[in-house]
Amino acid sequence: MRHASIEAGNLRWGPQLPVDEIIPVLRAALTAGHSAVLQAPPGAGKTTHVPLALLGEEWLTGSRIVMLEPRRLAARAVTARMASLLGERVGGTVGYRVRRDTQIGPCTRIEVVTEGVLTRMIQSDPTLEGTGLLIFDEFHERSVHADLGLALALHSRSIVRSDLRIVVMSATLDGARVARLLGDADVITSAGRTYPVTLNYSARPNARDIASAVTTKVVQALADGDGDVLVFLPGGAEIRRVAGLLAGRVHDGVHVEMLYGDLPQAHQDAAIAPSPGGGRKVVLSTPIAETSLTVEGVRVVVDSGLARAPRFSARSGMTRLETVRISRSSADQRAGRAGRTAPGRCYRLWDEQEQHHLAEHSTPEILNADLAPLALELAIAGIRNIGSLQWMDRPPIAAMEHATQLLRMLGAIDPTGTATRHGHAMAALPVHPRLAHMILWAQAAEAAEAGSAACDIACILEERDFLRGVSAPADADIDIRLEVLRARGAMRTIHGANVDVELVRRVAAESAALKRYLRIATGATGNGVASGVGSGVLLAMAYPDRIAQLRSDATGGRFLLRNGAGAKLPYAQGLSSAQFIVAAELDGDAQEARIFLGAELAREDLERYLADQFERDELIEWDSQRRSVRAAQRTRLGAIVLSDAALSDPPADDIMAVLLSVVCREGLSSLPWSDNAKSIRDRVAFMREHHTDWPDLSDTALLATMDVWLAPALHGRTSFAGVQRDVEGALAATFSWEQRARLDQGAPTHYTAPTGTRVAIDYSDPRAPTIAIKLQEMFGVSITPAIDNGAVPLTLELLSPARRPVQVTRDLAGFWTGTYFDVRKDLRGRYPKHVWPDDPLKEPPTTRVKRRDH
Repeated sequence: MRHASIEAGNLRWGPQLPVDEIIPVLRAALTAGHSAVLQAPPGAGKTTHVPLALLGEEWLTGSRIVMLEPRRLAARAVTARMASLLGERVGGTVGYRVRRDTQIGPCTRIEVVTEGVLTRMIQSDPTLEGTGLLIFDEFHERSVHADLGLALALHSRSIVRSDLRIVVMSATLDGARVARLLGDADVITSAGRTYPVTLNYSARPNARDIASAVTTKVVQALADGDGDVLVFLPGGAEIRRVAGLLAGRVHDGVHVEMLYGDLPQAHQDAAIAPSPGGGRKVVLSTPIAETSLTVEGVRVVVDSGLARAPRFSARSGMTRLETVRISRSSADQRAGRAGRTAPGRCYRLWDEQEQHHLAEHSTPEILNADLAPLALELAIAGIRNIGSLQWMDRPPIAAMEHATQLLRMLGAIDPTGTATRHGHAMAALPVHPRLAHMILWAQAAEAAEAGSAACDIACILEERDFLRGVSAPADADIDIRLEVLRARGAMRTIHGANVDVELVRRVAAESAALKRYLRIATGATGNGVASGVGSGVLLAMAYPDRIAQLRSDATGGRFLLRNGAGAKLPYAQGLSSAQFIVAAELDGDAQEARIFLGAELAREDLERYLADQFERDELIEWDSQRRSVRAAQRTRLGAIVLSDAALSDPPADDIMAVLLSVVCREGLSSLPWSDNAKSIRDRVAFMREHHTDWPDLSDTALLATMDVWLAPALHGRTSFAGVQRDVEGALAATFSWEQRARLDQGAPTHYTAPTGTRVAIDYSDPRAPTIAIKLQEMFGVSITPAIDNGAVPLTLELLSPARRPVQVTRDLAGFWTGTYFDVRKDLRGRYPKHVWPDDPLKEPPTTRVKRRDH
């Protein structure tokens, strides 16, 4: 692996830039090998000069250069810049392909494409015929599509295009790691030319005050010194707010320009070009100007410290742009924009302590994104094993499995992982696979407005919610959003929520563009209800896994999702009493997710449009509440039970199996044991303790042999109710008639006292059967009672007149001659009316208080 920084070499066109010095080394690396990694700071000129410098290479004769640019705005801008350097128009030697826009001519040799376009090119032609060089620009942004594009390119090169050359370019990147991925490619570094930048920190403003804080800082920056000002803001909404606030706070000589993706080309060109008439300029930009574009004349940077980053949302099941804090590497790149031509200044809207806690680099999108689009792209490319590709970061296995399951549910892939015809059609649409499936289904439906409504819903879901509740989240019903969208921003409030009018207009424009792309009539944008396909049906096509049923055992607004999880509306609203809904947006709570966006789904629509997903089972299961076996014919959608009818004449063996499984799971205590049955078990355990020919009736043994002794007792039953006598009989049947006689003789149930009282014998301890009897009933008895033909003395628990234990003994004679006198002393004081003789062996047993008169 070679690392080089060269101080020679000029191009024959345009102003010399720092990257020009290392062009000879790059040429040599690509002539000798097939890959290179180029590290160059922002403004070095790598994006525009490198493709033009390589265009005349001998190995590129008759072939084109395809350069991947991560952003549409940058793709158009760098194409225009390269074309101008050649003195041509876009579409000549240099052209571009971006979503819904192509400027390519018959003589085009350099094609600048965005990420999805490159993936489609490789999928349609893995040989990349006519392409000699792929350039991955700004690779440090590490989007899913960039990672996928590089992995597919390396795969094609390893199989069918060994001559394909690849260059990976970045301002901040682990060059050595990328070089290893490319096969130990040369790492070429351009140092660039930078001047010192003074950093100014301030306290981070509240998120709601970001536009005001940035405006104040821009005014301060203009007053502090000379130079044009480049302002970094997270997105177009913030840019427009700051532009409005600056309108009344800067003098006429200062031009305020905006730079973000949705602007017309003329506005973008004005933002990039030098200040008109020598005046000062303030450029309000998204992170597009961080590395991808160079804004001329900048000597001051105002950095909000924020950016829009793609994040997988568990609420919507889609990847969205969220406002996040930037990394340290991004902050350094932004600050460096102020020091390209002279010493500069950078105003950071966060304090210096926070700077040390920023992440070093942004997390690659592939590690925390929804991978359903990636999984579909791989299926289209015929890649079934992700391990067969070379990845910078391999997609997480769990996320890929989840994505694959979703694609199967949507019919995009078959059980083998092969893309279906429907999957190919889905992949051709510029929306998430969920929404693509919904739109394709709507187009095929016999409903005039369904396709139009599907496009509206898709664009609503791809953006953040344009309704903001005043004191609580806005009403969840998506039909309210469709009503606002039909008004095209005319509404300011609806159902107690404020409307983000600018966002509504942007969503409407996106929807109109999508309809044009799909050739869907745009005359009406109803929700489809008039034609029989409501928004609930459309959402069910995109979110079949988010269908939910109102819980019958709870208050309104609480639902059971198809996957078995719970969900609830944050407060009572229109959808709270709906029997079925589709929850398009949830907060992802594992216990009971909150529903923020959804639509009602009628029962008849569920049965009409999703019947092919119903599961029909004959269930024989235990009802723990009723404590009985239920036999039912059930129709369900996942965890949602749609119908549950009693099953006539269910198989007796299956019912028996359920009952036995309950006993196995809950233990023998689940059976209704009678006192006599319990006594039989204890008495047999006693006999087994002293004789070897008795059966084992312990819990372990009985559970192991239930099919022998218990099954006959449960035959024909669906519960354990009233089964006591049968269980007792089944238990007794485990030993012979002879053993039953021996049991009664050797282990009687009762001991008959001298007074005639029958006292139950407790066999719970088989080693020490016990009786509890009043002490006075044993007067005159000198021999300890015994069982098992006199072999085993009973343990006597002698009781006071109040039936409280006073002595436990197995030696009655010894008690009378010893301990009795200590016990007598205590009992005589507490029970003076009772007889406490000096010689208990001469006193007749009694149950009375006083001795009878003779």
